[in-house]
Amino acid sequence: MAGESSQDRPRTVADHIVEHLETVAGVRHVFGVHGANIEDVYDAVARRDGALRAVIGKHEFSAGAMADGHFRAGGGLAAVAVTSGGGALNLVPALGEAYASGVPVIALIGQPPTALEGRGAFQDQSGLAGSLDGPALFAPVSRFCARVDKPDEIADLLPRAVEAALAGPGPAVLLLPKDVQSAPFSAEEAGPAPVEGASPAGPPDRRVIRVLGEASWTGIAPLIIAGAGVVRADARAELARFAEAAGALVAVEPDAKDAFDNRDPRFVGVAGANGHPSVPARLAETTVCVLVGTRFPQVARAGLEAELAGRTVVCLNPEPPYVDGGREVMAVVADLRLSLPSITERLTAEYGSPPVPEHPGLAYLPHERSEPGKMALREVVETLADAVPESAVVVSDAGNTGCGVLHFLPAPSQGRYLLALGMGGMGFSFGAGIGAALGTGRRTFVLAGDGSFFMHGMEVHTAVEHDLPITFVVFNNNGHAACASREELFYDHVGPYNRFRDSDIGGGVAALFPSIRARTVRGLDELAEFLAETAASRSPNLVSIEMRLDEMPPYLPFAGAARTGPTEGTP
Repeated sequence: MAGESSQDRPRTVADHIVEHLETVAGVRHVFGVHGANIEDVYDAVARRDGALRAVIGKHEFSAGAMADGHFRAGGGLAAVAVTSGGGALNLVPALGEAYASGVPVIALIGQPPTALEGRGAFQDQSGLAGSLDGPALFAPVSRFCARVDKPDEIADLLPRAVEAALAGPGPAVLLLPKDVQSAPFSAEEAGPAPVEGASPAGPPDRRVIRVLGEASWTGIAPLIIAGAGVVRADARAELARFAEAAGALVAVEPDAKDAFDNRDPRFVGVAGANGHPSVPARLAETTVCVLVGTRFPQVARAGLEAELAGRTVVCLNPEPPYVDGGREVMAVVADLRLSLPSITERLTAEYGSPPVPEHPGLAYLPHERSEPGKMALREVVETLADAVPESAVVVSDAGNTGCGVLHFLPAPSQGRYLLALGMGGMGFSFGAGIGAALGTGRRTFVLAGDGSFFMHGMEVHTAVEHDLPITFVVFNNNGHAACASREELFYDHVGPYNRFRDSDIGGGVAALFPSIRARTVRGLDELAEFLAETAASRSPNLVSIEMRLDEMPPYLPFAGAARTGPTEGTP
């Protein structure tokens, strides 16, 4: 009400939601896009004199990606708040990514007032009288989904949503009618839900100890393939000690490149369709494959199926692996931070410390090298790698750009590397990079193609609004490169659909946002110069690199392309 002070205003459901998220769940950022049916939540954030901060994005998908990237980068649980109708629908793909990748997110979705639902309300999602069924829509992309139909229900549903998001892990959705948000809330503040202490790790499976110990001491190094579960459990140090005790070599999944130090002598590369041939080569030489923090999905398993045949597979993960029969599979349901030290201790006690196994280093899929007037993806990525601090966060989109970055850019040793392959949505990196920068305060590099930029690149405006330390790098080949490559290779013609007229993205951004440094570059020297000029910047900047659409990226299905180059060598 106009003129009403915060002291006189009754405490509302929205006030309770915001207070609980901040003080109990530890949420520091609410991302989203404002609108009539969620404005009470934003008003409650604005009225709080606390650490919670609202960040308005340009699109609901990007806002959801911000909350997702915030958690992946180590910034903790975040919320996304959007209004009903199209705003809510725009959020679905972001929640789908978080669901598939196991990333906790709290989604607050406004709804029309309850008295109007089923009566032709604007943006009705109640499911009444033939309207869109909001709960049915969001349930498949969430670990918990509930409508808050009465004010007093929030005291129970909100803690349950937070618990489900963290335990899932994945998104939890609360559908909030506008009149419920603004209703007075007089129930006692619910305290934190009791957190049960982690059950102590039981004695490790004797077969696992025997298989690992005997392999390492007979000169057959086990191969560990680490997944995103290692990063989510904050178990990277435990993984490193386990690898040492097991005498193992280590590969990582595409979306978990930062699970293990990429410069460690045990590191043999990235597994899967975007990965390094050194991984299947090492798998072919061992008898034991250890999956840690992963169910081993197809994107990581591609190209390894033949080598897995006949191997003993040990899976240390809360859920069993996606591995077919035909070999011995030892699935150990495990809390990684408890089970890895337990196995490490037993291995060391019984088998001592095996030597670091030797291996030839990383091998690479076919790729091009730069020539005069012909800049190649590998050298561009290596130039970027030289400029990325070891404490930085790197966020990459999927597609041809992601293939090159994944193949040639080592994950920062004290930072993070984020790649969303749950659903692989284009443009995810722009929102995720903003969430990562806000969550960690670290220099963040967003690496994306021009197609992704045109989808969600206007989130650069959000970075400018909040003066975030982000370097946006756009690989501009004036087309949807992954689609164009597939047309050329698999349909034997240059397709008409994925090649676009030239655009000057760097010049356009410089004109839109004169307060930041933005430039288009056409050579490696220009790129290195721009990165050096902006190395100390704590504000956003953007460089658009003019690439060629006809270069094939390092990608297993493309490996038979005629344009091939060297495959060995370490970046």
